[in-house]
Amino acid sequence: MLLSSEKLEIGLKAKLFRGFGDPSRLSILDALRSQPLTVTQIIEMTGLTQSNVSNHMTCLKECGLVTSEQTGRYTTYRLSDDRVGDLISLAESLLSDMAQGIYACTRYNIPEKND
Repeated sequence: MLLSSEKLEIGLKAKLFRGFGDPSRLSILDALRSQPLTVTQIIEMTGLTQSNVSNHMTCLKECGLVTSEQTGRYTTYRLSDDRVGDLISLAESLLSDMAQGIYACTRYNIPEKND
């Protein structure tokens, strides 16, 4: 049986991965791995709508995965920690070894979004 501190730790880990679990949020985080970007640049790189990017940026900022910096009338976003990008890279590496199983898994299907 898990202790309350272990339950809290597991819950926090699950909450962290929830930030990566949405295709729109993950595409934003992926775009920010290479360099800081404005919302306009994120839209261009991801193909998401402006409202979708804005909503997800609010979530990513509140959860501490992304930070922002105001320069004049532009806001530039960046990953809050290089390890966020490292985690995405690690997922890509793991996926390259496990792609067939992940692809075939029907329990984790994600509905397609048209944004």
